[in-house]
Amino acid sequence: MQTSTITIDVHLDNDKVPEQINWKADSSTAAEAQHAKAVMLSFWDGADKSALRIDLWTKDMMVDEMADFFYQTLITMADTYNRATHNQEMVDDMKKFAKDFYNKFREQQLKESK
Repeated sequence: MQTSTITIDVHLDNDKVPEQINWKADSSTAAEAQHAKAVMLSFWDGADKSALRIDLWTKDMMVDEMADFFYQTLITMADTYNRATHNQEMVDDMKKFAKDFYNKFREQQLKESK
């Protein structure tokens, strides 16, 4: 059986707030570790029937970047759910929510900038 290792290094400041996130996968074509401003990692524990999560973001992650990150993650989750279940109605609902979420964020940003 083939294995692949993904390494995530989180550099913390003195208050244990992430300053830098780097990741590397040994099956990747990238020679160097890649930088990221945020990471969401989920594992499914079948025995406990619960999701185990790690959500981290660096202190230089901007609010608009976080909204983009969430929007893209929600869309990707819908695509993954579609591949797993072929339940198009639920996928459409998830994508509609993601679009509504992002549009509402953009409206709020416009109001705040005036």
